[in-house]
Amino acid sequence: MKDHKEQNGTIPKHQKIISWSGYLLALRPWSFSASLMPVLLGALLCWKTTGFFDVAILVLTAVSVLGVHAAGNLVNTYYDYMKGVDSKVSDDRTLVDHILTPDQVVRLGGFLYTVGAVSLVFLVALSPAKMEHLALLFFGGLSGSFLYTGGIGLKYYALGDVVILITFGPLSVLFSYLVQCGQFQAFSLLYALPLALHTEAILHSNNTRDIKTDKKAGAITLATLIGRQISYAIYCVLLFTPYVVTMVLSVNVSQRFLIPYLTIGLAFQLERDFRNGKLQTLPKKTAKLNLFFGLLYLLSCSISPRLPGLTRT
Repeated sequence: MKDHKEQNGTIPKHQKIISWSGYLLALRPWSFSASLMPVLLGALLCWKTTGFFDVAILVLTAVSVLGVHAAGNLVNTYYDYMKGVDSKVSDDRTLVDHILTPDQVVRLGGFLYTVGAVSLVFLVALSPAKMEHLALLFFGGLSGSFLYTGGIGLKYYALGDVVILITFGPLSVLFSYLVQCGQFQAFSLLYALPLALHTEAILHSNNTRDIKTDKKAGAITLATLIGRQISYAIYCVLLFTPYVVTMVLSVNVSQRFLIPYLTIGLAFQLERDFRNGKLQTLPKKTAKLNLFFGLLYLLSCSISPRLPGLTRT
């Protein structure tokens, strides 16, 4: 027999808690470092080259980019479920376990895209950059987050890796730099490379784990094309190349760029997990490395006496 509150249409408190936790789970907050680190890097590079830094602009930029990122995660959840890619063995449980309904996922995704767009309006008012330049970069990133699995679904045609590498690297850094400075220097995009590679490592470990389910659903990813062994080699390249970059910077610019090496032990642990087939939680662990490495990389850039290729204006 139903509870008196349920008969009156009132949702029990414990069900509300489950619903809110379901919304949080659907956003995949563990992945947010992939977009937050480039935003912080772009603002930092602007400060290093111009001496200008605006906290309000940084907060709005982070809200805008994180809104698009979270909405993109929901688009991925929705289309993977609808196309049969997500199943009982998948890592994303939002729709598989009926934590949320497809309609709830769609509404939340639309709300977050709106949050990102509204933040852009405020950024246009505060930023010295031209409106058309900001809109071009913002809607370019928004389109990438949607088309990754929505619409034509670039992920299902082995193009998802390219989208992620561009969107969560150069594009995010460029947007953050431009919105702070009102201009950009092309060389600043190279500083996004270490962060972009680790972000791609998150995606690649996820796709390698899901090779069987992706093949069964007819989804074509880089991992399904090249197989497990070559995927391991590519993961190692993505994982350790950022350390090569920081080593080169430490030799040619400042020894302060050795600070990110404090995380290399975690990187070797992730390599062993991949080699031993422990892939279930590898994407989340790689995101953790992305966060720690990113913070230390930002610290290195901030205390370095100079950043080559960037002209102080």
